[in-house]
Amino acid sequence: MSDLIEKAVAALSERLDGDLAGSAKFVLGEEGSIMIDGSGVRAGDEDADVTLSAAPEVFEQILSGEMNPTGAFMSGQLTVDGDMGIAMQLANVLS
Repeated sequence: MSDLIEKAVAALSERLDGDLAGSAKFVLGEEGSIMIDGSGVRAGDEDADVTLSAAPEVFEQILSGEMNPTGAFMSGQLTVDGDMGIAMQLANVLS
C-alpha cells in the first residue's frame, strides 16, 4: 500500500463521523483506491455507490485543505460517477 493511501485512510477515518449512507471509492491512479462504507475506511477496490477519481496530487491537496473538493469537481480535476448525494456527504468529510 502506498504512503498516500495509508495517510488518506488514517485522515479520513478520523474525519468520518457517523455512517455514510452507502459506499464510496476514491480512485487515485497508480497509487490505488480507498473504500469508505459502513465498515469504515480502508484500502480497497470494490464496487461502490459512488466513485470519485482524481490524480494523487489533487487528492493530497484536497485532503490537506489546499483545494476545495467542490472547486476540484467544478474544474474537472475530481470526477464523480454514481450517487451524487453520497458524494456531497463526502465533500463535508474532505473539507
